[in-house]
Amino acid sequence: MEKALVIDVGKCTGCRQCELACSYEHIGEFNPARSRITVFDFHEKARFVPYTCTQCDQAWCMQVCPVGAITNEDGVKVVNAATCVGCKVCTIACPFGTINYEPATGKVIKCDLCGGDPACARACPTEAIVFTDISVQGFEKMRAWAEKTDTAPQATA
Repeated sequence: MEKALVIDVGKCTGCRQCELACSYEHIGEFNPARSRITVFDFHEKARFVPYTCTQCDQAWCMQVCPVGAITNEDGVKVVNAATCVGCKVCTIACPFGTINYEPATGKVIKCDLCGGDPACARACPTEAIVFTDISVQGFEKMRAWAEKTDTAPQATA
């Protein structure tokens, strides 16, 4: 069973508990600036969008790292801080902007799914972020779409 973070932006209230939980999990302090998840605030529309690494199969960050500091551990792309030289090539290669340079350490940081128990998902009070089986999630999205339609196609004889 392959699991992934699934984000439902419609449920996000912008509380930023995910950012606080992430930073505390990784550095032992509540500091959203050092979180591996970011909540974008589109205040003019009163919308909030949590965003983090999607652990993509292509993993350009991993492919371009000149020292091999980013490895694939069961589908999760993990940065080895001891190997990372802080060159930031991976930050340029990531098309989604979800791997970031951290000036406090001189290394890059990105979501590592907290070893299989993401703090962001545990902390989310509205379940806007869940860690779930991705094959089931696709079915649930289809079911939700089917339930939203006003009219069903009529059977023809």
